[in-house]
Amino acid sequence: MKKESEAILLRIFIGESDEYEGKKLYKHIIEMLRNEGIAGATVLRGISGFGKTSHIHTTSILRLSTDLPIVIEVTDNKENIERIKPKLDKVIKEGLITEEKVKIIFYEGNKAKRQ
Repeated sequence: MKKESEAILLRIFIGESDEYEGKKLYKHIIEMLRNEGIAGATVLRGISGFGKTSHIHTTSILRLSTDLPIVIEVTDNKENIERIKPKLDKVIKEGLITEEKVKIIFYEGNKAKRQ
């Protein structure tokens, strides 16, 4: 079965070494999103990237970076996204967030077949 709906996609760009209260920031954000009942979130670890300072962070045999780019993609309805944005403001000290409207296409298989 296929369902379609409109939603908001947030992309949160932070560094792997960023922390909040002694914990990796990306882990804190994911746990917060789950506790807030957000529909879905995924953490992606970049292999290379740069930000405002133009300093390149990369994985390399010669130089292993401990501050690789992290992108957290968060998708939910507009109301839930608006509800969590102030909470993100409190924990993100340096980074970037982008926001866009997206069309969700959700495929739901027959649960009886998976057993």
